Amino acid sequence: MCGIWASVGLPATRAAIAAVAHRGPDGEGWHEHDTAAGLLALGHRRLAIVDLSADGAQPMSRTEPRLSVVYNGEIYNHPELRAELESLGHSFRTRSDTEVLLSAYAQWGESCLDRFNGMFAFVLWDQAANRLFAARDRFGVKPLYFWRGPGGAVAFASEIKQFTAVPGFVATLDPNTATDFLTWGVFDHSAETLFADVRQIRGGECASLSLEPGATPAIRRWYALPACGSRPLPPDIAIARFAELMSDSVNLRLRADVPVGSCLSGGLDSSAIVCLAARSLGSPLTTVSARYDGEAVDEGRFIDVVNAAVPAHPIAVHPDGADLAALLDRLVFHQDGPFASTSVFAQWRVFEAARAAGVPVMLDGQGADEQLAGYHPAFTAYHAGLLRQGRLGTLAAELAAQRRRHGTPAAWQAAVLLRAALPEAGRLALRRLRRTGRSPWLRPETARGRHQPLPATADLERLIESQMNETSLPMLLHYEDRNSMAHGIETRLPFLDYRLVELSVGLGGQHKIVGGETKWLLRRAMDGILPNLIRDRQDKIGFATPEKSWLAGPARTLVNEMVAEAARRFPTLFVPSALQQLTDDMMTGRRPFDFTLWRVISFAAWGKVFRVSL
Repeated sequence: MCGIWASVGLPATRAAIAAVAHRGPDGEGWHEHDTAAGLLALGHRRLAIVDLSADGAQPMSRTEPRLSVVYNGEIYNHPELRAELESLGHSFRTRSDTEVLLSAYAQWGESCLDRFNGMFAFVLWDQAANRLFAARDRFGVKPLYFWRGPGGAVAFASEIKQFTAVPGFVATLDPNTATDFLTWGVFDHSAETLFADVRQIRGGECASLSLEPGATPAIRRWYALPACGSRPLPPDIAIARFAELMSDSVNLRLRADVPVGSCLSGGLDSSAIVCLAARSLGSPLTTVSARYDGEAVDEGRFIDVVNAAVPAHPIAVHPDGADLAALLDRLVFHQDGPFASTSVFAQWRVFEAARAAGVPVMLDGQGADEQLAGYHPAFTAYHAGLLRQGRLGTLAAELAAQRRRHGTPAAWQAAVLLRAALPEAGRLALRRLRRTGRSPWLRPETARGRHQPLPATADLERLIESQMNETSLPMLLHYEDRNSMAHGIETRLPFLDYRLVELSVGLGGQHKIVGGETKWLLRRAMDGILPNLIRDRQDKIGFATPEKSWLAGPARTLVNEMVAEAARRFPTLFVPSALQQLTDDMMTGRRPFDFTLWRVISFAAWGKVFRVSL
């Protein structure tokens, strides 16, 4: 894992790579070259995970053809690709996957991307073609941004803060992206960012930039998920295939020349990873968990069950509200933006503890909920789809199972199905009616937004596609990358092996919810591997924190300060009186507590730290 920089037509700004020294504590590299488009600079900060020697340093080059690259990530199948390339006549001087990437591009060109099983963001200088080629992995695990600077200059970076080190960069708010975050809590759902002049290359996209004066990046999609539901399988075959791929995915992500550990929340996803990894390692696996003694969200009982079931070296951290208030500026600095809930702070503490324990690679469970219908709205989507398909017998059985397992009121189920029975035009009209006046604390003339959330009664297939590509996964990957890299930690995500994702998404709604159980496919694939108490859990509440008690207690002063900061810094975005009313109502219980208030707090802190203007 690393931090990268590439710029054309800008002055030498080595500060742009120094700004992400946290991403690569093991070394720095910098090359400069003159081109027709101006000075080309390639910068790299290294976190050494594979081939720890100086041979793996970047920028890395080869002479035939003449290529140079700065690269962030891991190609997990690099030993197999190396062997294939050697059979085609390539030779290697290092054990690094970076050299495999260079040789793969030399052999197969841009189509090399299809052969990589991993997470990556890189910028490659192809001297013969006189261009830069930049690419991001299928799901956007590793970040990649670009900025059009003065005079036609272009820069690529791992983190947005790197652009702030360049003379001429101005931190200006994109009000539409801000509105999407403040209203809906979505982030990284489009190419636009909160910084008006910065764009991201999204997961599964690549870009080509000719090194001629005035050229602009040409962006295209190199990867797309299979159509949801396009590859159905019988249940026994689906379970066996999922179990096989899940085990192989974990094993691939254990490849490293440094210690590997795992995050453990006590839920199904992280517990499955821990149990599979421990079986493969044959030695104690370091696990790191967040605990909240005496709070309803504490998962200690389940964490202890998993740690007792495998050879483990457990570590627990105890995040608290006072620390949150003290660390908020650091958190938004490393995140390059606000964040939707305080669970990001808890995750920060987990990775901080992993680094302190000397474990620079951590496995984690991101991606499972999105592809396997793990979030509660999946029930509504599944039931609505069954109704529209006329599968009334299955629908009745699933509704009864949901009531039995989860205590869902029958009246609530009936209301959902009535909405689902409406024609599309009726559902849209109902959504518009419910949306009216949703955020009176935002000025409508400024806060328009771009995001159009799916209706609650969308089919499950549409929900899965949205969560994978737009709403949930891109945002969580952003948080994960910044939190881990702030501590020089590489996180690896077995559920985002593209083979596993393509299997799950290809199945569509099939085998996702069965008998009122979400993630049915994973539960069955983990029979005999997971402790039954974990496999059969129906009460997992996500990676949650006692946010309400924190904000009402040790962080109460922070609430007042940041609400005032939001109104002062962005007067054309917020309505101060309505924003204060929102705050008072939530803090006194007149309005049910939700994540809205925290979004305002973290947004204000981000604006202050980066000196953002509108």
